[in-house]
Amino acid sequence: MPDFKIFSDSSCDLPESWIAERDITLIYYYVTVNGGLEYLREYKEINTRKFYDLLRNDHIMPKTSLPPIQDYLDAFRPALQAGKDVLCICLTSKFSGSFQSAYNAYNILADEFPNRVIKVIDSKQCTIGQGILVLEAGKMRDQGYTMDEIAETLEKMSEGSKVIFTVDSLEYLQRGGRIGKVTAFAGALLNIKPIIIMFDGELNPIAKVRGRQKAMREIVSMTVKEIGDKKDDYYIATLHSDCLDDLKKVDRDLETRLGRGIDYTDMVVGATIGTHIGPTVVGIGYIPKAESFK
Repeated sequence: MPDFKIFSDSSCDLPESWIAERDITLIYYYVTVNGGLEYLREYKEINTRKFYDLLRNDHIMPKTSLPPIQDYLDAFRPALQAGKDVLCICLTSKFSGSFQSAYNAYNILADEFPNRVIKVIDSKQCTIGQGILVLEAGKMRDQGYTMDEIAETLEKMSEGSKVIFTVDSLEYLQRGGRIGKVTAFAGALLNIKPIIIMFDGELNPIAKVRGRQKAMREIVSMTVKEIGDKKDDYYIATLHSDCLDDLKKVDRDLETRLGRGIDYTDMVVGATIGTHIGPTVVGIGYIPKAESFK
C-alpha cells in the first residue's frame, strides 16, 4: 500500500466518482448564498446546477470563500495519525489563498508529526488543468512512484499546461472586478467575445473575436496550432460552465481538426471559478502526459 495520501482543494472540478476511484480526498471551497445566510460546501451541499441557477439571478449573487486552515488540519491529521505522509495539490496561488491555508496547516502539523512528510503543491492551474494533475498524481502513486517523484513530475506537467476558453457574456468578469463596466458595456454592444488563456497561474486575454460561434472556432484553431503535431503527448480535455450544447460543437470541431478523441469531456466548471467567469464558459485544456517526462 502507498505510504502517502493525496489531497486537493475542490477547485480541481473532478467528479466524485473519479476522486473515489483514485482514493483522493477533497477539501472544499464554500459558497455563500442568500445574502450570506447560508454557507455551503461546493459539490457537497450545493451542486453546480443550483449554483448556476443562482448565478443567473440578478438579485442573488453567490460568492465563494477558500477552505480555512482548520479544514486542512481536519483532513490531514487522520492520514498522519495512520502513519501516512501527505501530498496536497492546490489551486493556483495567484487566484486564492487555498495554497497558503494548506501550507499554514503544514506548519502547524510539522511539529505534531515530526516523522511524517507533508508536501503542498501550487498547481499553477485551475479547474481541469488542476484536475488532470490530481488524477495523474493518483495514477503515478498507484504505479509505485514516490511522493518526491510525483511532485517533480507534476511541476513539469504544470509548466506545459494551458486552458483556453471563451465566454458569451462579459457580465460576470465585470461583476468579479476582472474588467471595468465600460469595457463590459462596449463588449456587449459590439458582440465582442474574449479569448482567455490560463497559463503559469494567471488568466490572460489573448484575443477578441466578434460573435460566439467564431470565438468557439478560434479556441479550437489555437489549440490545433499549438499541439497539432504533438497531440498524442497531451491529455486533451474540454469544459463548460452551463452550456453543454456549445461544448458539443467544440468537441466535434476539435476531434475533426486533431484527428483524435478527447480524453476528458463534459467537465463542468465549479463555483470557485464559475463565480468569476459566469455560466457561458466553453474551453479546452491540454496538459502534458506524465510519461512524456520519463
